[in-house]
Parts: sequence; structure tokens; C-alpha cells
Amino acid sequence: MTAKITKPAAKAPRKKAAPVPAEEDGTRSRILNVAIQEFSRLGLSGARIDEIAAETGSNKGMIYYYFGNKEGLYVAALEESYTRFRQIEHGFHLDDLPPIPALRALVGSTFDYHAAHPEFIRMVMTENIHNGEYIRKIPTLKAINKPAIGLLEGLCARGVAEGVFRPDVDPVDLHMSISALSFYNVSNQHTFSFIFGRDLKAADVHTKRREAVVDMILRYVRAS
Repeated sequence: MTAKITKPAAKAPRKKAAPVPAEEDGTRSRILNVAIQEFSRLGLSGARIDEIAAETGSNKGMIYYYFGNKEGLYVAALEESYTRFRQIEHGFHLDDLPPIPALRALVGSTFDYHAAHPEFIRMVMTENIHNGEYIRKIPTLKAINKPAIGLLEGLCARGVAEGVFRPDVDPVDLHMSISALSFYNVSNQHTFSFIFGRDLKAADVHTKRREAVVDMILRYVRAS
């Protein structure tokens, strides 16, 4: 009789350990940081997942794990850009200041943030090139930005009650004016600087322009 040879049981494939929550947060955050820079620099079509993975020390599989695909990563980067911008307003404590100094602080800080974060400006510009197609895929975006209007509503109400602000100032219009004056200084800095010979990134030019923007907004809201 021939002895029956029994093959050893095959080892079950070893499962890859799932990332622990702290690791997930750190990896996801690193990917978003690099993605924001890449998308703001090259746009949605120009940015490359390979480059983003290399910069973060991860791989494409990890990016797909967190964000699904390139479009998902872009949408998440766009949401993160707005979230970071709005987070600065939480630390203003404007209720501790009279209306005029409070508005002065808000406008100045907004102007400074735009200047310090050109990647945010470029992300918004990229999304407008796409006619706001991807911003509609962020269900939380209106909620993220709503406090900005609430902040101005409260500030305007206090200013009117104290007789220092016009009663007909619309908070959304005011927000648009502050944003536009801060945004343009970054979005058009290269073309404007070349055409008119004024370096908008120079510290002294930034300071003078900041003061001018604050003054324009205060003149706009002041009661006559």
C-alpha cells in the first residue's frame, strides 16, 4: 500500500492591519495639506495623484482608501480650504470690542489671511473656472460659511443700536465687499504688479493697502 501523503494546510493570508484612528487622522491631514498645494498650483486636471502620494510618503492606494478617487480628493481639499479660513473667525471674540474696533479687527485679519494663504485664493479661483461644479458636492459647505454672515449680522446690529453704523447695511453685501477687497490683492498681484510697477507682496505695500481696505469698509458702514 502506498502511504497517503497529507499536505500541510495552507496558511491563511495575513490581513493587513487597519490604521488606528490617530494614524488615520495624521495621514489624511498630510495628504490634504499636499493636495491643497498641488491643486492650487496646477488645478484639478494638472495635479497628479502620484506626485501627491510621493510628497506625503504614502501611496496611491492610501489616497484612494481615504478619498475614493482624484475628484474625491479635490472636493475634500476644497472643503478643508474653506474650513481653515472660517476657523480664524472663531478666535476673534468681537463681542468684547465696540463695533468699530471689532469691524476694523475683522477686516484687517481677513486681509492678512488672504495674503498669507494664496493657496486658498487659487483653490477658489480653480473652482470658479469649473463654474462651482464640485463645491455643490460638499453638503456641509453652507453650514461652514454661515457663521461668517452671523458674525456680521451681530456686529451690524450692535453698530446700529449704538448709532455708529448705517441701518441699511446688508451683512451679505458687507461680507462680499470685505472678501473682494482682500481677494483681489492676491488673485491679481502678478498682473497688477507688472502693469503698474507696484509689488503687492512687499511688506510696506501690504500695510498701506491693508489700511486703505479697512478705511474703505469703515467709511461704507459708518452712520452719516
